[in-house]
Amino acid sequence: MSRTTLAVASFWLLAALAPSRAQAHCDSLDGPVVKDARAALDSGRADAALQWVTPDREAEIRDVFRQALVVRAAGPEARAFADRFFLETLVRVHREGEGAPFTGLKPAGHVDPAIAAADEALESGAIEPLARALADKAQAGLRRRFERVLAARRRAAESVALGREAVAAYVEFVHYAERLQAALGAAAAPHHVHETAPHP
Repeated sequence: MSRTTLAVASFWLLAALAPSRAQAHCDSLDGPVVKDARAALDSGRADAALQWVTPDREAEIRDVFRQALVVRAAGPEARAFADRFFLETLVRVHREGEGAPFTGLKPAGHVDPAIAAADEALESGAIEPLARALADKAQAGLRRRFERVLAARRRAAESVALGREAVAAYVEFVHYAERLQAALGAAAAPHHVHETAPHP
């Protein structure tokens, strides 16, 4: 498995382990879409931005890009306005292409730790720290749930209430394992996660 593939798979596993809904970073001002959009505006070439949209939306982005370049030339305030409009349009279209909602650009620094860790692995070219961290986290989550099920089952017959606790522990354990397995097979899927993930 290549480092890139492993890093993507690692992101998906970390997303499944995250304590809350995974936060997309494509709508963040310090995310990769905005970074490439700014590079496109500064260079006057749309290619870096176009890679984030599907072919059927390319003409729309090219048109907005051309308009942004014209408006930018009118001065600092016009430049800031044009840049913001282009960034928002690109991010919205990108997320629509993945079936994800767009609720506006998020401030820098709002990247989910799981995504930041996957990006850091790609930037550094070293997957080992991330691979170790996610393996340890996955194992700890599985063990904790497994032990909880065993403990609950030992008392399940004492009352209906305790039986229900055992069932709840079992369901959480099985679903956690199921989501880990699904995450490991999701390396080729879009990187937005819309389902609430289990606590690690």
